[in-house]
This record gives sequence, C-alpha cells and structure tokens, in this order.
Amino acid sequence: MEILGATLRICVDDLDTAVPFYERLAGGTALRFERGGVRVAAVGSFLLMSGPESELEVLRKVAATIAVKDVEEAHRLLTDLGAHILAGPVPTPVGRNLLAMHPDGSIFEYVDQSG
Repeated sequence: MEILGATLRICVDDLDTAVPFYERLAGGTALRFERGGVRVAAVGSFLLMSGPESELEVLRKVAATIAVKDVEEAHRLLTDLGAHILAGPVPTPVGRNLLAMHPDGSIFEYVDQSG
C-alpha cells in the first residue's frame, strides 16, 4: 500500500471564521463541501469540520486522514494485518474512503482519488 500523505482533522466551532487563517497558513484556497450535515473545508494538510455535536463526536475519534493510492488495496492490507474495518470502502465527493480501527484501537480514515 502506498501512502501519499496525511491530513490533520480539526473540529471548529465556526468554519467561516477558521478558514481564512488556515488558507493563509497553508498558502492555498479551501475546497468546501458538506457531508452528513457536517460542513468541511480542505486546505493544505488540514481538514476543518464544523457541524452538530452529535456528528463531530464521531469525527473526533478519527486520528487522521491518510491518502493512499488505492483504497481497495488498503482494505486488503489492513484486513490482513488485523485491523477492523468500521465503514467502507464507499464513494466520496473526490474518490473513495474507508474507516479502520487498528489493532491498538486507533481509528484512521483512508482515502483515494479513484472514481
């Protein structure tokens, strides 16, 4: 499995207030979308999320988002290594993702940009 990078997940109270800071910090423009009632802005290595506390409570449990070349390959390797697949692979606005709990209990999201 080829890991292409990682994104830090940050829950914020006010997405519109937080985005300009992270755009200047990362030197780019945020890509905004909504998923499951949560407003999201991806900018540089940051994934900012804002929404209902019931939704954010679940998202806070995910340590990081890891970009991989192929989510199906990640699924096979993670399963072989004893990880528990919590969700996915499923389509997203920009590719596919899955949530996996590693044997140590940490939870990560794995994403690719395949259609």
